[in-house]
Amino acid sequence: MLSKKEEIRGHIRKRYAGVALNASKGCGCGSGCCGGDQNTLDYNPKYIEEVSSKIGYTESDLVNVPEEANMGLGCGNPIAIAGLKEGEVVLDLGSGGGFDCFLARRQVGESGYVIGVDMTPEMIQLSRKNVEKSEYTNVEFRLGEIEHLPIRDTSIDVIISNCVINLSLDKEQVFREAYRVLKSGGRLSISDVMATAKVPENIKQDLAMVCDCIGGAEYVDNIRIMLEKVGFKDIRMIPKDNSRQIIKLWAPNTNIEDYVASFIIEAKKE
Repeated sequence: MLSKKEEIRGHIRKRYAGVALNASKGCGCGSGCCGGDQNTLDYNPKYIEEVSSKIGYTESDLVNVPEEANMGLGCGNPIAIAGLKEGEVVLDLGSGGGFDCFLARRQVGESGYVIGVDMTPEMIQLSRKNVEKSEYTNVEFRLGEIEHLPIRDTSIDVIISNCVINLSLDKEQVFREAYRVLKSGGRLSISDVMATAKVPENIKQDLAMVCDCIGGAEYVDNIRIMLEKVGFKDIRMIPKDNSRQIIKLWAPNTNIEDYVASFIIEAKKE
């Protein structure tokens, strides 16, 4: 018999398999996070462009990646804060169709390397197809859970992630794994949703809200404690200026923006 955690993880995996199978069309969950409308899976490039712009991507970002890589997912732009340098090795937690990985590969250049990890086989198939079509040589995608990364110790310069860690059922383990794979002096630059007030229990128990990057949001102070516990230093957590506008897109008329917000999170490994 599956545990409650495994049931939830399976539900999340199934939802995002649907996103991948309908690449660039959204998953039909009705949230801005998943980039779709609950009544249709029709591709809506204007909607995806609008969402991507609101969370911090430029027009140049959108036209310089494979078409199916951007599905309107995310709650921010971790690439904008990561300060990536030529030759660095970058890891993307929950890489989806590879959107942020393809942006990162441009910044680290041919002497750098980018690895995306995702737990959904359909997402990995999609992102690998994008690599093959584009003939990129400095990016790859690996199937795995972010709580148990298929990455060797102290091999990564920068970890990025976009609205994925809130989906994890063991966030401290995610940060512990991130710390393990980072080199000394390595850094964490992520965008994610965190709770700023007590999230109503009915929201936390709603599987659709969990999949929509809302129900699983952890309280901001608890995230800081987790990061400190596993060893991270120089922790910075800053809410996005237009966070309320972003969250309203995901769940209109629910006032969920009073409980959660989109944050930029940065930290370093000494």
